[in-house]
Amino acid sequence: MVQLPNTLLDAVHARLLEGLPAEPSREEIARRVVAYLRNTAETTVNVEADGTTFVITGDIPAMWLRDSAAQLTPLLRLVVGGVGSDEDRAQLVALLSGLLRRHWQYIALDPYANAFNREPDGASWDEDDTDRDNPWAWERKFELDSLSYGPDLAWRLWKATGDISWADENFLPAARAILETVRTEQHHEERSGYFFRRADVPSQDTLAREGRGSLTAHTGLVWAGFRPSDDACELGYNIPGNHFLALALERLGELLDAVPTASQGSTAGQAETESEAKAAPGPGTLAAEARSLAAEIREALFAHGLIDGPDGERIWAYEVDGLGNHVFLDDANVPSLLSLPYLDCADSADPIYLATRAAVLSRRNPYYYAGLFLEGVGSPHTPKDHVWPIAKNIEGLTSSDAVEKRRILEQLIRTDGGTGMMHEGVHVDDPAVFTREWFSWSNSMFCELALDLAGVARS
Repeated sequence: MVQLPNTLLDAVHARLLEGLPAEPSREEIARRVVAYLRNTAETTVNVEADGTTFVITGDIPAMWLRDSAAQLTPLLRLVVGGVGSDEDRAQLVALLSGLLRRHWQYIALDPYANAFNREPDGASWDEDDTDRDNPWAWERKFELDSLSYGPDLAWRLWKATGDISWADENFLPAARAILETVRTEQHHEERSGYFFRRADVPSQDTLAREGRGSLTAHTGLVWAGFRPSDDACELGYNIPGNHFLALALERLGELLDAVPTASQGSTAGQAETESEAKAAPGPGTLAAEARSLAAEIREALFAHGLIDGPDGERIWAYEVDGLGNHVFLDDANVPSLLSLPYLDCADSADPIYLATRAAVLSRRNPYYYAGLFLEGVGSPHTPKDHVWPIAKNIEGLTSSDAVEKRRILEQLIRTDGGTGMMHEGVHVDDPAVFTREWFSWSNSMFCELALDLAGVARS
């Protein structure tokens, strides 16, 4: 695993003490950020022989594309904020670049998988019936964020540092795979061969209609089988997922236009013949397609993703199907409706977002819980009355109120069940009852909120 330099961690501690409000909790918040950064690096991150970065999610020995990017995002904040020496920050850039190269490798191999093995050993969460047998895939739940986090992280790293070491021979094949998959899943019923079935499990762990998911009509939105929680979509068009995908495609287009690539590489992880390489679309064509798809999705979001809120105001649905049906809820996992400004998908002062936020943080959201110790957003992925620290941190990261940010950090410290770590879900009336003792993404989100409060920006 990876050891972060002590000089870097000392600089993080000093920057937090300098930037955080002078309250009794300041030292504990700073101490925890250093501990969580060290824990993530030393227990979940590994630099492989090829220089790529493999990141396990915590208590599961596989790498989720979504989680891995989120787990290392605090490191980008340190780079952006100039925390530590040039040498220390160069090590962080190398880790992030290595993670992106691993993303491109996986996406080129299988753009429908959400989680991958370190080696092609066939390890998996369960024995699934799906359209492809891939020994690299830990799980093949198709989620839009799996195609979004990599381009977004690459764009932010490039904008912050100018680094393009992540643009290796797998970048263009991954870009092609993303665009081909998006175009296919805009027409899921007519064009997609993807299916996912898992036997003898709750309905949220498999897809209906023989693994095809609930029926949808073409809208310009992109179909997904599963939510960022890894639970099945009730309706096929996940609205926050489409928001983030549109942004990621826009940023992918900018990268393809501006960043020299190592080569045109291989297609979907397979070696290309000379004729195939010549026939494959180049960066300029791919960039234009990425921008076109992003525009189509944005237009469809406003045409099909808005519903009437509790007081008649317009708010975002969580899922729609293009047939006139919608679901309103929000889930703790990101992308979520609550997280749209954090992801740069909406302005925090936008009236539609503010109305949506008010509904999300209320009983209108069936997964909003409140009790003696906690209040906030949970998930159908965990038991009733469990609030996710990830969602509490997002609540803080999308607020402009520094006092509220600090209150949330202090609340999370008090409700860690005495473990000193953040968890997946915590019971609102008894913090000693929680799910997942070791959940690295949750620790990283605490770091993000603390660094944000201390003035260390995300990008």
